[in-house]
Amino acid sequence: MNKRPHEVFVWPLCTRIIHWIIATSFFFSFLTSFQHALFRWHLSFGLIFGVVLLFRLIWGFVGPNYATFKTFKLSYQELQDYFVQKVQNRWRKIYAGHNAASSWFTLIVLGLGSLIVLSGLLLQGTQEASGIFSSLNVRYFGFSSSLLVSHEILSYVLFTWAIIHIIGVLIEQFYHKTNMVFAMLSGYKKAEGTDATVSIIRHLFSYAVIGLSLGMLYFVASSDETFFTKSRFEKRNFQAENSSFYEKCGKCHKIYPPFMLPYDSWVRLMDGLDNHFGEQITENNITKSEQMSIKAYLLSHCAETSTHKIAVKTLESLGDMRPISMSKVPYWREVHQSIEKRVFKSLHVKNASNCFACHPDFEYGIFENTRIHIPK
Repeated sequence: MNKRPHEVFVWPLCTRIIHWIIATSFFFSFLTSFQHALFRWHLSFGLIFGVVLLFRLIWGFVGPNYATFKTFKLSYQELQDYFVQKVQNRWRKIYAGHNAASSWFTLIVLGLGSLIVLSGLLLQGTQEASGIFSSLNVRYFGFSSSLLVSHEILSYVLFTWAIIHIIGVLIEQFYHKTNMVFAMLSGYKKAEGTDATVSIIRHLFSYAVIGLSLGMLYFVASSDETFFTKSRFEKRNFQAENSSFYEKCGKCHKIYPPFMLPYDSWVRLMDGLDNHFGEQITENNITKSEQMSIKAYLLSHCAETSTHKIAVKTLESLGDMRPISMSKVPYWREVHQSIEKRVFKSLHVKNASNCFACHPDFEYGIFENTRIHIPK
């Protein structure tokens, strides 16, 4: 017997929570993708999105009535009849479970969402050299551009479908008066059918996934390094690699990793020490043998030798340019264009060349998007 007259209990609380986690995790992952400084949050919400999608896939086979795939209306005729009835009969009776449109939309979310998560993890591994696929960076970095395009296109397509879905729900709510919006809040639909029930085991399974999602959000978003963000690149000991580079260059400024600039840029810089950013470097400062040692080291560890994202992206953006200042690199300007100029002039940063202010462990060659801290 149904608990409410003329209404059916369709969506148990656990199902409703999972539904909103799917929606919000995708939305916030999409929203945070436009800022490099929010990459940690983008990754966190993306991982949650992947976890709940996997749950929903399993739930489609073992979940309660109205949630399983066997109750979906997936034939073309059913889809056609749904839209015909929707146009011709404003006060039609609605099915307790998924109608034909929501059945197909659920499959679209599961399909596109899974591809988005997979492409995102592969992109993180190949381009960022971090996460569960970080080992792919060395051999497959060249595929990262294609993965990025695929990841973005799939995300925009799913976002478009989500907008269409929301419009459809609002039409049901305000035109057909079916209270569809409140169904995912209360769990009840104005429909014909039998109330859904959920066993204790299903409850435990679903709430464990919900707990895992919340725990993952806290774990990944609040930690500098986790299993999901660990980079294959370790801290570099530049003093051990070349003591002259570390000690002589480090006398006047912090050490900049050599893979930041290309071969020809380092040649220009080392051959122009008589005017080194307005300063004259002589043999009294750095001996000829030390200059040769530093130059050889820089050239052997330049951008062309690295699969760091900053190295590859710098080379791609330069064309024929070979600047000796990183702030002149088009890629650098592109990723920093959203940062207000006042940040660069603040007491903490002072100028655009102070990469160390926002990138912890920069002097050790660490460039992790998850570790960017822009001063307020």
